[in-house]
Amino acid sequence: MTALSHSEAAIAAGNPIDIVEEIVLANEWPHDRASDEEMVVEISGRWCDYRLLFVWQEEISALHFSCSFDMKVPKARRPAVYELLATINEKMWLGHFDVCSDACLPMFRHACLLRGAIGASVEQVEDLVDMAITECERFYPAFQLVIWGGKTPEEAVTAAMIEPMGEA
Repeated sequence: MTALSHSEAAIAAGNPIDIVEEIVLANEWPHDRASDEEMVVEISGRWCDYRLLFVWQEEISALHFSCSFDMKVPKARRPAVYELLATINEKMWLGHFDVCSDACLPMFRHACLLRGAIGASVEQVEDLVDMAITECERFYPAFQLVIWGGKTPEEAVTAAMIEPMGEA
């Protein structure tokens, strides 16, 4: 990710979507800013393309964020995926994974409360995106193993948590 310095993007008072847009433009990521309160961004990852959704809720001073990947959960595998979600979420410090009930897509979600703050900082938004992509990249194989590989959630998480040594 291309980092922005404070000289390039000042801390915005109010709407953090403006900061998101500056970061997105600096990285030349495909995006669509549907309104002042919402932006969709596409980022290519190691395993797949990720769809980031940022939504600003001014009434509660919260930035809602989700990062989904294009992997539909078949109805027959949903109980195993729900068990996988519980197993993964126990290991998370920030944010959580869930499955969008409409499209049945796995996604990482997190919300940042900004009440009393001047606004979101560039570093906060960059950290949010980095954290989401890191966690999605780490657990994408676990979702694949459960949905398409027929593995148990425990087997899938164990395989996803293995840290490779060196390169092949």
